Amino acid sequence: MLPPLPSWEGLHPLVVHFPIALLLVVPFFVLLGLVPKFGCGFGKAALLLAILGTGGAWVSVASGEAAASIVVRTPEVAPVLARHAELAETARLLFTIVTLAHAAFLVLPAMLKRTLPGVARALGLILLAAAYQACGLVLANVGHLGGRLVHELGVHSWVAS
Repeated sequence: MLPPLPSWEGLHPLVVHFPIALLLVVPFFVLLGLVPKFGCGFGKAALLLAILGTGGAWVSVASGEAAASIVVRTPEVAPVLARHAELAETARLLFTIVTLAHAAFLVLPAMLKRTLPGVARALGLILLAAAYQACGLVLANVGHLGGRLVHELGVHSWVAS
């Protein structure tokens, strides 16, 4: 028999790790897009991972807001939870912007029936990888604060049993 699905408030721990994993590998796939002959496939894969990860970030923030609504806010928990939520929203926004820029970088030349010169394409991919890496640092801090909430401060989501 399958275990019951958690409520929306309890879903956060189940959905949050998926976008973290996807978004942290995106810069590596972007850089693999520089490899001759195979680069185009990696570039498309990087964009797909970014879209899936960013979509997952939107779900994670929404489920996190629901989970936060039932957390007992002790003096120790409240500031960490507030910073975690604030940084999560920032990470979601940053990844949304960079993913849209990435999509434009790949799609606009095709729509205009033009190809970017090799140097411009390489520079664009390096800048995208750097932007994703910077967003990843924000995301790592979000995860660190989430880990503190769970492992240091004992905050747990309610899961049906």
